[in-house]
Amino acid sequence: MEYRLISADDHIDLRYLPRTLWTERVPAALRDRAPRVLDADEGPVWVCGDTVWGPWGRGGGLKWALDREGDPSLADAPRPTTPHLRLADMDRDGIDASVMYGPVAPLRVEDAALRQACYAAYNDWLAEFCQVAPQRLLGVAILPADDPALATAELTRIAANGLRHAVLLAAAARPPLYHPAWEPFWAAAAETEVPIGMHLLVAPPAVHPGVMPLAAAAINGVQVPLQLLDPLVGLIFSGVLDRHPGVRLVLAESGIGWLPYALQRMDNEYRKLAEVRAHWEARGGFPLQLRPSEYFRRQVWATFQDDAVGLALLDTIGEDRVMWASDYPHPDSTWPHSRAVIARQMGHLPAATVRRLTCDNARTLYRLGTEVRPNPLGVPQA
Repeated sequence: MEYRLISADDHIDLRYLPRTLWTERVPAALRDRAPRVLDADEGPVWVCGDTVWGPWGRGGGLKWALDREGDPSLADAPRPTTPHLRLADMDRDGIDASVMYGPVAPLRVEDAALRQACYAAYNDWLAEFCQVAPQRLLGVAILPADDPALATAELTRIAANGLRHAVLLAAAARPPLYHPAWEPFWAAAAETEVPIGMHLLVAPPAVHPGVMPLAAAAINGVQVPLQLLDPLVGLIFSGVLDRHPGVRLVLAESGIGWLPYALQRMDNEYRKLAEVRAHWEARGGFPLQLRPSEYFRRQVWATFQDDAVGLALLDTIGEDRVMWASDYPHPDSTWPHSRAVIARQMGHLPAATVRRLTCDNARTLYRLGTEVRPNPLGVPQA
């Protein structure tokens, strides 16, 4: 198909998943312990064992999330996970393809066998969901960030089932993603050629006695994109990208305004450390053949939604490293006004640059085809 806009970071939240996803898909011997939706005083909630994961089918700040278009058969089908309704929302916004990240909190399952089955069940459901429109719905497999062996096995398994991308919640990684325990995973990522996203972890603000809730919320909101600074620096300086040039990383929902500082600082640190290379060679090695910014421009991409500072410093980042996103269906999404938002924040950029950011970079990374799709709603061509 001929792509015009690709949103590189959208979502399928826990609250919108089919309520029978795990009770129907995990092996029969595990189903009595599988995550399920139960009624509570505040409404339906996801429960696994004694742990409440969060609400189902409500909240999220979206009026359209439970709009079932008057069809009673959709009573248990929130809009973002009802294929024809999600595609209709994409058409309304002029979005040709959507990269869909799953729940952005770890699956809290203690039993190892059930845990493995839960990740597999979600990823299998996602692959089936995407088959409705495989050139438009680009599902992101979820992988456990605290179990390198399981993550490696699941990455290898999903690589053959049509999913184009996988994600780790880097801030929850135990051990960190640049620890030697993850080396087989990065080898598998290079071999399968599946891009690996590192998405922000959603967590409530830290609470300190006497601190205003407003300040705590603001601190959380300002610093959350920097969750990915540690894994980015660690992966580069531990030599993961040098050893595995086929690894492709995506910094998802972190924005891009902080990247010029990080690239400059990494290159400066590299220069200082390289001056005493022998010191580091004797203490574990110096596994970099290139400057950190060169690894970034070879193997890393980042998504953004609204980032004037990052766009002003695009030359420092590299315009082929950046991908725009609408963040549908989150409350701060640009839906259904994405074209207006793009025009407002990118109107000063050359048309070719805007196309790279809003379409071509994602199309190339995810190796999307070029067959033409009908335009039933008459969405203007880019």
